[in-house]
Amino acid sequence: MTQSDAGVASLTPTKITPAELDAFSAAQVQGSFQQTSQMAAMGAFNGPVDYVGVKRGDKLIAACYVVYTRSRFGLEGSVWCGPLCDYDNPQVVEAMTEALRRSAKAHHAISVSCWPAAVYRLHDLDGKPTSDPDTTMMDNMARFGWKHGGFTVGYESVVNRWNFVKGLDGIHNEKELLASFSKYRRKNIRIAQDSGLRVRRLERGELSTFVKLCDMSAARQGFKSRDLAYYERLFDTFGDLIEFKVVETHFDEYLDTLQSKLNAASKDKRNLERLLQRTQQQPEGTAKKGASDPATLEKRIATADKKIAALEKTIGEVNGIIASDGPVIPVEAGVYFWHPNEVVCLSSGEDDRFMDYYPSSLIHFEAMLDCIARGVERFNFYGISGIFDANDPSYGVWQFKTRFGGFVEELPGKFTLPVDGLRFGVSEAAHKLLHR
Repeated sequence: MTQSDAGVASLTPTKITPAELDAFSAAQVQGSFQQTSQMAAMGAFNGPVDYVGVKRGDKLIAACYVVYTRSRFGLEGSVWCGPLCDYDNPQVVEAMTEALRRSAKAHHAISVSCWPAAVYRLHDLDGKPTSDPDTTMMDNMARFGWKHGGFTVGYESVVNRWNFVKGLDGIHNEKELLASFSKYRRKNIRIAQDSGLRVRRLERGELSTFVKLCDMSAARQGFKSRDLAYYERLFDTFGDLIEFKVVETHFDEYLDTLQSKLNAASKDKRNLERLLQRTQQQPEGTAKKGASDPATLEKRIATADKKIAALEKTIGEVNGIIASDGPVIPVEAGVYFWHPNEVVCLSSGEDDRFMDYYPSSLIHFEAMLDCIARGVERFNFYGISGIFDANDPSYGVWQFKTRFGGFVEELPGKFTLPVDGLRFGVSEAAHKLLHR
């Protein structure tokens, strides 16, 4: 959208249909699964939903849905990852604000809050800014009555202000994708594959597996995860636009691979021992130097012994796991939303007993391969804290994501539009009193 879109003709705040929102979201850079009729249907479980937009003639140039939920002082509207509009164009912002104000008044709401998906500033892998901040957006929102919630860091309870994104444009196959990762991440994926881990899609009746793994991660990190009913609603609502994936071990096959490696290592050691024996039987001074030198052979035998011992230890550990848990174990799960613009991993869970097999690296790698196959050029890891400090507790999450390569999108955060001034003022005073 450009300035001319709004300037050529008058702009009209208007109601729109769910189909209009979906078509608009699919065509906009800011569009995501959050601003679709499917997510609006999920929001309808919490309160009334309204679809609004701005048109120039018959052309839709701004759009969103808003969900109204009840607070202590009345209904409050929420627009997650929207509205979808040109925030640098004051006429568009003014018209979209009016569309939301009319909707809020019709629902007798106190206020409307929004979390735009427009980028405020870009950052590199080290967290250093690579673009100027979009101060025009901030000025336009303030000009038309929106109160900014501040440039926060940390994980937000509603919509994260900081996202990590992997760009896939220009990457055409698995080889090129792996080359775009760090050396460490490539090694992780190879270990996962060599260990017999596989990724598959969960069916609706298997979603309890996903929930169980999410509960494990939630318990470790000290927060409460969603229940099974919520994810079943997501599954039913999004249909083919959502995938619940699971990583499973196949330790019976992994054992076969380990045993083959052990047999090969044992055979190599026997050959080295025979060669050493023949070398030692030769007259003194006639033994060849280099690879057949006795000292070199003894070192190679010692190395083979270490390799054999390591393989035997791993075989013992895997046999123990099979005895207690069976050969096929779900160890990682994630939920992925498909949109024409991007794929988003909204949440995931892991059985940390199997972290050393790197299932979390494998599941995202496989999802990115799916993106390439389907022509989607953005993989959105979603939230990071925005704190780029190795001493911060959130650094591990940040480091995990950066090893896939990518960049940081800093979003502007929360804005609130007061609609009923009196009740909004009372609500704000109460929140301050309660330090919320």
